[in-house]
Amino acid sequence: MTTRIPDNYISCLDLYDTQAAIALIKRTFQDTISSLLSLKRVSAPLAIDPLTGMNDNLTGRERPVAFDVPGIAREAEIVQSLAKWKRYALYKYNFYEGRGLYADMNAIRRDEELDNLHSIYVDQWDWEKIITEKNRNRHYLHTVVRTIVRSIAFTGQVVKAKYPDLIAPDINDNVSFITSQELLELYPDETPQRREYLYSKEHGTVFIEGIGWPLSDGKPHDKRSPDYDDWNLNGDIIFYYPLLDCAFEISSMGIRVDSASLSSQLKASGCEKRATLMYHKMVADNTLPLTIGGGIGQSRLCMILMGKVHIGEVQASVWDEQTVTTCKRAGVMLL
Repeated sequence: MTTRIPDNYISCLDLYDTQAAIALIKRTFQDTISSLLSLKRVSAPLAIDPLTGMNDNLTGRERPVAFDVPGIAREAEIVQSLAKWKRYALYKYNFYEGRGLYADMNAIRRDEELDNLHSIYVDQWDWEKIITEKNRNRHYLHTVVRTIVRSIAFTGQVVKAKYPDLIAPDINDNVSFITSQELLELYPDETPQRREYLYSKEHGTVFIEGIGWPLSDGKPHDKRSPDYDDWNLNGDIIFYYPLLDCAFEISSMGIRVDSASLSSQLKASGCEKRATLMYHKMVADNTLPLTIGGGIGQSRLCMILMGKVHIGEVQASVWDEQTVTTCKRAGVMLL
């Protein structure tokens, strides 16, 4: 994967206004989504004890950044996301049904391939909400997806009112829902990434659901950790982004595993040993509440709502020489 800058691209905002717009986007979106989903902000960890089982294993290929801590005589890990920690926090902080939390999550994913949308530095709003058994269904999942997309569209309107010269696309808040199996049947000869591109280009805003289990071709649409999302009740919110002519994922989310789905997904993934960890025991014995949750990329949201073409224009990170050279030649300023 490499960085590419579209011909004749010029940012509509200078560095000063870019920083001001980032603050406006983050303030507007988190106020909007927290109100609509009944979320309270909580402080989140940067590092976590791996023995708790609460770090996010992502697809299982990524290596968490670990370091020794002499004060506790063992290693700690930089979080890769707060997917499991949030559910435990809802239990620990005595949240109740219908209420939830969100946190500013900062993570390092050292194995990330670097390109226009990917950085080793990850910042997102990690959110989680307590639900009832009757809400563990696709209808409720779709309702929450629509709420998130409406919040993004509203935030985009606020930003454009402040900066009317922006060339950022309007967010289509009419979500097209499709399962990963239906997407395979629609484009049987394409890769999963190509399917996402073709479908999002046609529909604008999409939610691709049911990610984790093998499809009819024997392969999953994408890999998912087996111990937080229920693979039958999860998915990705994706926009078509015309400035880069690409599918632009803004959120991975879902209704979380219960005892039964955790057991079946651990077995299917060959991860049964995780069942002995603290977090997994608390899910298995129903100590932890039933929840829905996800992550919403902060830098990605800023990028798409400001019409930027590289994530390094809205976050400070480290980049390979090809990225630095390509951006410099195109006059793109990396923070």
